[in-house]
Amino acid sequence: MRTTPIDQAKRLARHTEELVQRSLAAVGAKQSQRRISADAQDYWHRPADDRWRANSHWRGASVFDENDLWSAIGREHLELFERGARMTGFTRSWDRIVDWGCGGGANAVAFAPRAEHYIGVDISGETLKECERQVAGACETPFTPVSIDVDAPEAALRRITEPCDVFLSFYVFELIPTPEYGERLLRIATRLLAPGGLALIQIKYDPGSWWTRPRRRNYRSGLAEMTTYPIAAFWELAERCGLKPETVQLVPRNALDRHYAYFFLSKPDAV
Repeated sequence: MRTTPIDQAKRLARHTEELVQRSLAAVGAKQSQRRISADAQDYWHRPADDRWRANSHWRGASVFDENDLWSAIGREHLELFERGARMTGFTRSWDRIVDWGCGGGANAVAFAPRAEHYIGVDISGETLKECERQVAGACETPFTPVSIDVDAPEAALRRITEPCDVFLSFYVFELIPTPEYGERLLRIATRLLAPGGLALIQIKYDPGSWWTRPRRRNYRSGLAEMTTYPIAAFWELAERCGLKPETVQLVPRNALDRHYAYFFLSKPDAV
């Protein structure tokens, strides 16, 4: 694809903004989790432009025009889950699947046909409607939308009253306000999973550079860079939250971004 001067100028502006925000955080000008959570809530509750739809993985976003990328997201994640299930000895049926941060349905259309019931959790009501529409076009599996607020993710536990066999979360943990917030989501996953259930959670990993640390400020301008984890730190965090790390697959770069890690986490029978 040919790069235009406008494209180059936009990339330079994004790079400069990222440099400014990270420099401010490095000298102590970090924002509180409460402030970042409020900014995140405001962003996802206001369906806006094409960038918003792309960040929400709506099929109609221009980034998915004239390519197979939208369909490939779910197809490749399904293949990854099937490989991980074989590796970990996960053989139970996928009767109930919880998709935490389901977005516009790119993953749901691939996984829902395998389930008896599909539950999508998201902050945006409009995105939940879009996901439900995509699932209805792909299969007859019942879809249950669960809307949450950023500052109260535990509210989902009151809406999802039966345990799930599979817990999925793709392109979410990089968007959460802080690494500490991720512990809340892992504890929710532990409570939602049935004993013997399997979770596949994707994060952005921190390879140890200044540029890949958690951003900790100005959510709107850098939402996909907000939260990262060292691989070992996330592994240990999952253990503390009651999940058993089975394996992890690293994807240094793909068509959407870089530094992705996919953790397969099971819930022991004793939990």
